Amino acid sequence: MNRILIKNAKIVNEGKIVEGDVLIEGEIIVEIAESISAKSSDTKIIDAEGNYLIPGAIDDQVHFREPGLTHKGDISSESKAAIAGGVTSFIEQPNTVPNAVTQEILEDKYQIASEKSYANYSFMMGASNDNLEEVLKTNPKNVAGIKIFLGSSTGNMLVDNEAVLERIFSSTPLLIAVHCEDEQTIKDNLEKYKEEYGENVPVTAHHLIRSAEACYSSSSKAVALAKKTGARLHVFHLSTAKEMELFQNNIPLEDKKITAEVCVHHLWFTDADYATKGNLIKWNPAVKTEADRDALWEALLDGRIDVIATDHAPHTLEEKKQPYLKAPSGGPLVQHSVVAMFEKHFQGKISVEKIVEKMCHNPAKLFRIEKRGFIKEGFYADLAIVNPASPWTVNKSNILYKCGWSPFEGFSFKSRIMHTFVNGQHVFASGKVKEIKAGQRLLFDR
Repeated sequence: MNRILIKNAKIVNEGKIVEGDVLIEGEIIVEIAESISAKSSDTKIIDAEGNYLIPGAIDDQVHFREPGLTHKGDISSESKAAIAGGVTSFIEQPNTVPNAVTQEILEDKYQIASEKSYANYSFMMGASNDNLEEVLKTNPKNVAGIKIFLGSSTGNMLVDNEAVLERIFSSTPLLIAVHCEDEQTIKDNLEKYKEEYGENVPVTAHHLIRSAEACYSSSSKAVALAKKTGARLHVFHLSTAKEMELFQNNIPLEDKKITAEVCVHHLWFTDADYATKGNLIKWNPAVKTEADRDALWEALLDGRIDVIATDHAPHTLEEKKQPYLKAPSGGPLVQHSVVAMFEKHFQGKISVEKIVEKMCHNPAKLFRIEKRGFIKEGFYADLAIVNPASPWTVNKSNILYKCGWSPFEGFSFKSRIMHTFVNGQHVFASGKVKEIKAGQRLLFDR
């Protein structure tokens, strides 16, 4: 049996940091103690050297592009980037090609991942205007949830039939995750800017076209519908101050019916960055103002926002270099999300314990993922060791995304992922991903 003993770690778990050791046998954490001695000669000992040992991050929103868009990324390449970034589990979205709107297509994606994924995986079932019967066949035990696009993004999956929406919200016990932007507001704003600029609309208008009003109009309707129907709603990638009034912070996460997510880019960038980053930070929903970013941080820290994710969505540089109106929205982030949040810790914005709560514990709680997201005896050994004082600069030579670029290119992070473990397998060390496809299908306690 595979045995690994991690010594001299600062173990971060459930709001505490304690110094100690962790013993892994097979896939499972079997002992956590102040000091553990190797019980057999075949135990592999890894000295954490006083660095942080955290549960592997669980990214609840990624686009790994397989099948159909694999020139941008694929499950193998992007899951490698994930484990290099300390992300050991991901939930992928249905707007691949073909869209995952039937049970057969959904299961095809699980089959690909079973052969190719370096990290643990789940895939959202996609809703459309006409697939309610397929949606209702979704197994809550082994599928993360239902994804509904209430604003169009990559792929043609906009659900804009209100009767259909109400039926989905009323009919499924599964978690419903939503992308909220009001399509008509966006179209009206775009026409206004096209009248002024023709086809040469600047990227600096992106957050004004995909405006705060477009976001709030859609998310407020989704929240109202969830309250009306009793649906279990999770709102993805919130980006505005106004939307923060829709969420509560005085309820334990386990008891919340309506939950919220924020992405790394909305916590990091503002509209001032369009001048230098251009289409590289063109996302839907758009990166907005400094005031919006400040409000997101406040809501994250006071509990209105429950989860930090990435919306990792790679496109090629050639695609991104097109004029603003033609360049696709989205960018790669999963390799840099954990260290980006540690950077905010060094800036005094967030504690290490809170990073772990929002990136590891809460996604596990929110989706009811079985035995992951915590450093506990009996749980799967999905772990990362983070050195908070090992600076490195993001450049082409160390970017693992298939698309080969990052919005953080040229930035120097103070912290570094030293080791990653997936299901007890030591899959990343010394800056290298090992050729061990240790990922498993996530299961859900529901």
